[in-house]
Amino acid sequence: MSSDNYFIGIDIGTGSARASLVAQNGEIKASSTKDTITWRDQHDHRIFEQSTNNIWEQICTAVKEVLKQSNIPMIAVRGLGFDATCSLAVSDFEGNPIIVTEGGDIGKNGGRNVILWADHRAEKEAELINSTGSIVLNYVGGTMSLEMEVPKILWLKKRMDPALFARCQFFDLPDFFTYKATGDNTRSFCSTTCKCSYVPDKGWQPDFFERIGLGELVDGGNWKQIGAARGQLHAAGSPVGRGLSKKAAEELGLIEGTAVGSGLIDGYAGWMGTVAARYIENGQVSNVLPSLDESRHRVAVVAGTSTCHIVQASYLAQSSREGVFVKGVWGPYKDATFSGWWMNEGGQSFTGQLIHFILTTHHSYPELEERAKQEGKAIYLVLLDILERLRHEDHVDTYTELTKDVHFYPDFHGNRSPIADPRMRGSIVGLELDSSLTDLARKYYLTLEAIALQTRHIVDDLNAAGHAITSLYMSGGQAKNLVMMQLFADTCNIPIVLPKSHSEAVVLGAAMLGRIAAEGVTDGQDMWKIMVEMTPPGTLVAPAASPRVKRLLDAKYKIFRETIDIQKRWRQQMEEAIL
Repeated sequence: MSSDNYFIGIDIGTGSARASLVAQNGEIKASSTKDTITWRDQHDHRIFEQSTNNIWEQICTAVKEVLKQSNIPMIAVRGLGFDATCSLAVSDFEGNPIIVTEGGDIGKNGGRNVILWADHRAEKEAELINSTGSIVLNYVGGTMSLEMEVPKILWLKKRMDPALFARCQFFDLPDFFTYKATGDNTRSFCSTTCKCSYVPDKGWQPDFFERIGLGELVDGGNWKQIGAARGQLHAAGSPVGRGLSKKAAEELGLIEGTAVGSGLIDGYAGWMGTVAARYIENGQVSNVLPSLDESRHRVAVVAGTSTCHIVQASYLAQSSREGVFVKGVWGPYKDATFSGWWMNEGGQSFTGQLIHFILTTHHSYPELEERAKQEGKAIYLVLLDILERLRHEDHVDTYTELTKDVHFYPDFHGNRSPIADPRMRGSIVGLELDSSLTDLARKYYLTLEAIALQTRHIVDDLNAAGHAITSLYMSGGQAKNLVMMQLFADTCNIPIVLPKSHSEAVVLGAAMLGRIAAEGVTDGQDMWKIMVEMTPPGTLVAPAASPRVKRLLDAKYKIFRETIDIQKRWRQQMEEAIL
C-alpha cells in the first residue's frame, strides 16, 4: 500500500467526538474535536443520556474539518475506524433512535437514545443478574457491573411497552457507529464479549437471558436485537460490510466504499494506540522493537473522566486455555482485539471527574480560579505552586509527606474493580477545620494519591491472579499531569510510559483499525507490526521514591486496603440494625 495513504480515526468520548487524519507512519496530520451533549436528571444523579444523532452530526463536522485542514483529497483516505465509550445505543431496525428516558415517551422514536456508560440506573437489574450464578459472570470477574449493557436492556424492558421493545436494536456504542457508517449491523467481538455477555467460545447463553427475563432476545437463536449468532462477529479492524454507505460518505465528505474497520471500546483503542511503543529514556529512543509477546507485560491505562486498565494475555502463555480469571476484574475476554488472545480489564469509574469534583466543591475554589486568572496559569499549576511552598515551609522532601496523616478512599461513584461493588462510597479520614486554599492544594494531591493507590490495588490483583505486569502505558488527559505520573510510578513501583500526545493515543488506535480494514490484515503478528509502525515512542517515567517515601506509600496502601474492609463491615452493621 502506498505511503501516501491516510486513515481517519474517530473517537467518541464521554463529552466529545474527535476525528484525526493519520498518515501510514502514524503521524497525525490534522485533528478536530467537537463537544457532544450529555443530559442529566436533576432529581436522579444516576442518569446520564446522550443522542447518537448529536454525536454523528459532530463526527461529520470534525471529519470535514480535518480534510479541510490537511488539504488531503478524499480519495487518499483509504480507511477509517471508530472507538467509543461502552454505552448502550438503542435504535429501531431502520436505524432511527429510540428514546431511553423514563416516562411516557420511552420506546418511541426520538433523540435521547443512549444510556451512557456512567449511568447507574440499573442497580436492581444488575443485582438480579449477579444472583443467577450464570457462566456469563465468570467472564466479568464474578460480578456484572451495572455499567454494562444487559442490565440496562433489562431496565428498559421493564418500562417499555412490549411491542415497542420488540422493535429495538441494542448496540454497544462503537458497534452502533460502524452500523451508522455502513448499514451493516454485524457486531464486534470487543463490544459483545466485553459488555454484552457473549461468552468466549460458547456464544450467547439462552438459559441466562431467559432466567433474567430477556428470553425474547434469543429469537430462536437469531439474536437479531443484540447481534448475530455465534460465528458472525467481527474481530478488531475487520472490514464491515462494503465500507461507507453512500449516505454516510456524503455526510462525512468521503468516498462511498471507503473501508470501515470493526470498532473497539475506547479503552481498547487506547491499548492499541500505546502498548506497541518504544520508549525514550535519557533522551534516547530504545532501538529494541517490542514483540507481540511483550504486550502481555504492558498494561494500557486510559485515564480521562474514568480510567481503564487493559492487559492482554495469550492462552499460549498460560497453563490454561481459558485466559486469566481475576476476581472483580472484567474478563478474560477472548478475541477482543487479537484473535486467539485474551484480555482483562480493570477500571475506576471516576478519576478525572473525581479530581474535578474535589476541586469545584471546595470552599476556596472561586479563590483558586481568581488567582489562576491573575497569574495567567492553569489552576493545577497554581496548586503545585502552593504545594511547593508548603513543602519548603514544612522542611520535607516530597508532597506525599504533606498528606501523610490524611487518608482518602476515592469511590464516590462505586467501585468498578477489583471490588466490583457499586455501593462503595468515598471517605476522608484526618480532616481539620480548614477551608483555605492551602487545604484545597493538599486535598488535590491527596486525590491524586488515592487514584494511584487504587491503581496499585488493581495491578496487584492482576499479578496475584497470574499476570506479570512490568509497566504501565498511559493515555488520556491525566497523562499530561507529570506529578501524578511520577506518583503512579512510585506507588506501583513500576515504570510509566507516556505517549507522545496524551490526547491522541486513543484516536490513533481507531485509525489503526481503518488501516487494518483497508489492508485486509487478519493475522495478529501483522496487526502488531502495524501498531509498532504507527505508534510514536513514549517517554519513560521510572520509580524515584526515596526509601522513606516508599515506606510512607506502602503504609498508605495498607491503610487504603483496610479502609475497604472497614466500610464493608460498617455497612453490614447498619443493615443489620434496621432488619
